[in-house]
Amino acid sequence: MATWSNLGLQDSASPVMEQLTFFHDHALMILTMITILVGYVMVTLSFNKFTNRYLLSGQLIEIIWTILPAIILVFIAMPSLRLLYLMDEIYNPSITLKTIGHQWYWSYEYSDFNNLEFDSYMIPTTDLKLEEFRLLDVDNRIVLPMNTQVRVLVSAADVLHSWTVPALGVKIDATPGRLNQTSFLINRPGLFYGQCSEICGANHSFMPIVVESVPMNYFINWIMNFNS
Repeated sequence: MATWSNLGLQDSASPVMEQLTFFHDHALMILTMITILVGYVMVTLSFNKFTNRYLLSGQLIEIIWTILPAIILVFIAMPSLRLLYLMDEIYNPSITLKTIGHQWYWSYEYSDFNNLEFDSYMIPTTDLKLEEFRLLDVDNRIVLPMNTQVRVLVSAADVLHSWTVPALGVKIDATPGRLNQTSFLINRPGLFYGQCSEICGANHSFMPIVVESVPMNYFINWIMNFNS
């Protein structure tokens, strides 16, 4: 069962990821219905012996199989366009996090606070603790408050990277000389793991991302104790 569970999407931790999951299920249901229909027609045609040597054209069936796919595409396109708009919209953010990709680690700056910046490196396998994940845990996690709108500004210092956290529904390119932005709201506490999803060189597999979602009072205490 563990293998099957790993084939699905991660449990959502943001409203956008919930909508992405719903759209995935919606599109998959439509594809399943199409596959069943086409499979049934193929099997039926393979096992019957009906022929009509005078049949030269079928205007009605051609109209049906032209209009029906167009209607199906509308049912896929409308929720897709709505979701694209939701993902692109930046709502009044309470916190801004600046992310800079390097070969091969991430740098983070909390723009709303003075002198709050750090580098985040993957923890080597030899230094891992019992509860930590190989190739996924880092020495400095991103700490963010839950139920708070967060804006992320993403760039890179050398080559193309991609800042990706699947549970939050976030995937944005880090491009040298360009500042991209996205936003999200984390609706539950926890640890959420991601990785660079742009092939950026030899150590591409070794620059993970860890977001730690905490209540606001824990976040304030973390801010106060960061430089102490």
